[in-house]
Amino acid sequence: MEEANAQDSTPIFQRIKDYLLGEIAAGRWKEGELVPSEQALVRQFGVSRMTVNRAVRELTAEQVLTRRQGSGTYVAPQKYQATLVEIRNIADEIRSRGRIHRSELLLLAEEPASDELAAEFELAPGTPLYHSAIVHFENDVPIQVEDRWVNPACAPHYLEQDFSTITPNEHLMAAAPLQGATYGIEAQPAPAAVAAMLAIGESQPCLVLHRRTTSGDRVASVATMWHPGHLARFTGSV
Repeated sequence: MEEANAQDSTPIFQRIKDYLLGEIAAGRWKEGELVPSEQALVRQFGVSRMTVNRAVRELTAEQVLTRRQGSGTYVAPQKYQATLVEIRNIADEIRSRGRIHRSELLLLAEEPASDELAAEFELAPGTPLYHSAIVHFENDVPIQVEDRWVNPACAPHYLEQDFSTITPNEHLMAAAPLQGATYGIEAQPAPAAVAAMLAIGESQPCLVLHRRTTSGDRVASVATMWHPGHLARFTGSV
């Protein structure tokens, strides 16, 4: 009796949604297959077309179902999310290819956060941040300029590191274990300073990765990494 009462308290449109979701989860309707028409569901559940329409409309908005005009409603392709750019230590990547990694430290200092950086770190403008700039080499060929800002609250000993023997990535993975990351990739012409560091012509195309990492509910690091377009390729899998 309690189970029946609990079911009676569930809105009928939600019961229709649960039914449709259950059939999909059980594999009775597979991706791309046609599901019963709204009219068929009206007959099955003995409710109004408006109630069925709400259930189907909500599942369509949630990308569980997809509607095709004049054809019907189908089980939508399943959506999977995956990190396309794995957060790996560049030194390990280079060594895995049987090459030699080395780096040149160009800058390591404490600087106040600009308005733009403060917004990314969710801090007040002018808050002290740690700033590093490093060129990474593969067999003496420059392949990446890493311009990184770090939250001192996450990595208080960042300025004390010897970045000729350890990379910022290695230190941060130990000091501020990764909780999450967001990134963007775009093609940009190399500004003069970056072109000089990468030993390429000014305005030559680069692939630029901008990545923000979080640790312990704080933004730990914001990094912009420039790669010569003719040498770089980002890969991943889903």
